[in-house]
Amino acid sequence: MFNVMVVEDDKNTRRLMETVLSQNGYNVISACDGVEALDLLERRQVDLIVLDVMMPRMDGYEFTRLMRSGGSEIPILMVTAKETMADKREGFGSGADDYMVKPVDEEEMLLRINALLRRAKIASEHCIVIGSTKFSFDAMTVERNGMISVLPQKEFLLIFKLLSYQNKVFTRRQLMDELWDMDSDTDERTVDVHINRLRERFKDNGDFEIVTVRGLGYKAVAKG
Repeated sequence: MFNVMVVEDDKNTRRLMETVLSQNGYNVISACDGVEALDLLERRQVDLIVLDVMMPRMDGYEFTRLMRSGGSEIPILMVTAKETMADKREGFGSGADDYMVKPVDEEEMLLRINALLRRAKIASEHCIVIGSTKFSFDAMTVERNGMISVLPQKEFLLIFKLLSYQNKVFTRRQLMDELWDMDSDTDERTVDVHINRLRERFKDNGDFEIVTVRGLGYKAVAKG
């Protein structure tokens, strides 16, 4: 059973999240703000954190920065009423792994938590195996049928991201924000260029494909 920490100063919201998570098989550890959460983390093993932003004593941004500066890689899902692009930029810039705007759809939250936990497992093992294809993060290599090739950094990070969340649709903007400098002037069409290169590179690979979702973005889908 995974241990999920809920850090939320609103009592009613915290109790609702506790109930939803408990009913779906998670062991819940609760904290009313970042200070209490840090104290609990010294004594409890936590697999993922659902984090509010606007809290007394220590807000979610500061909490996340402290966690990342201390070397923690625990997945953090920020849940907040702050919805502007500047707010999201600060959230991801502080080290959050995902970001949801209140009011939160419970089913979507559960799907995101599941995806983050799966990604954390992949990250800890530093590899993805899909069919007969193996992606090794540390070396940025792809191995299939005994052949090993090294991918350019951006191409590798892009395909690793998509395969970490199979069947999840990512917009060009989401991919840009995570894989390229958010303050750069790089055009979103850069994503299309890299997707086309990956498709050409893996056109004969029968284990997966990159699918275009019209009007939205891209997703990776396993074949067979």
